Amino acid sequence: MNVHELVSALADPDVLRARCRAPALLDVVLDGFAPRYDYIPNWRAGVDLATMENGSGDLYGIVFDPAGAFLYGFDHECDATPWREWPRAHWPGLLEGLPTALAHYPAAPELQFDGFFDATVCAWRETGATSWQCGPVEFAPEETDGAGWLFGVLTDGSAEAVRTDAEYYYERPVDRQAVAALLAGAPLDRRTVGALDPAADFEATADRARLLGYAVADV
Repeated sequence: MNVHELVSALADPDVLRARCRAPALLDVVLDGFAPRYDYIPNWRAGVDLATMENGSGDLYGIVFDPAGAFLYGFDHECDATPWREWPRAHWPGLLEGLPTALAHYPAAPELQFDGFFDATVCAWRETGATSWQCGPVEFAPEETDGAGWLFGVLTDGSAEAVRTDAEYYYERPVDRQAVAALLAGAPLDRRTVGALDPAADFEATADRARLLGYAVADV
């Protein structure tokens, strides 16, 4: 899958937002010290940011702005890496057509590395639009941009996909029913936290969940 297939597979922004928040909370329970996923409500005024960093140089970010959503990913080993030449350069067409209302995000210092917007995949959806869009990038059959594996869990959207991803990364069993509850947006409760990690401190986890903008059950 490259970005052209990705834009057809991405869910509406509100659904995607929920799919981003659940893995972030799951990581809080499974590994609160070095989570891969994060979700930052009100990252900027009225704007949320979902991120993933795998510790090996690959990452993604999804900005949820009242004007629309802006998504980017970086696969450091793919053909489209800006590091394929020096000075770094984006794959031709990567940001072409990015709407004015969202065009300032590639220049945001928080989304740059060493003064450059490292990205191999970019897509966007303005508020009111009926589909995601991307620039007129072109790839030979053997060329890749990392879209498939970077965003596979989010495009799948199932509890099984999230569970499998977490089990592979953390090398431990992960309760599928608890993951399904997080994806459904069910208020976090002691049963769900205990099913994921019996040793977890529920109150500390609940505090972190609230910071993610996730509801916590009254217990």
